[in-house]
Amino acid sequence: MDRNPVGWFEIPVSDMERAIKFYAAVFGHKLERHTLPALDMAWFPMHPDGMGAMGSLVFHKEFYTPSANGALVYFTAFSGDLANELARVALAGGKILVPKTKISDEHGFMAVILDSEGNRIALHSRR
Repeated sequence: MDRNPVGWFEIPVSDMERAIKFYAAVFGHKLERHTLPALDMAWFPMHPDGMGAMGSLVFHKEFYTPSANGALVYFTAFSGDLANELARVALAGGKILVPKTKISDEHGFMAVILDSEGNRIALHSRR
């Protein structure tokens, strides 16, 4: 297989402005907002030829409900150590559910947080 099987993910939000501020504060990314007739989206930075899936925050009252149950999306900690991103979670309006935890020597570390909208997401880093 020459491609990752997951191409796109959408994280439901109930307050787009608050969610954009949360993800920008924790991960340091500038999200690109797109308001369409049926829904409001904010895209995470994407590199079409890069590894990993593309994704966005999405507000659509009838179609999406933020939830701490269901699929778990893992974000790469671009700082290299997810402890840096975890340090910004509470200040941005989130909560740490699972602290930095070693997966293995080969796979590094993970943590699980609750975002400003009530979604459970995870972080990953090699150190």
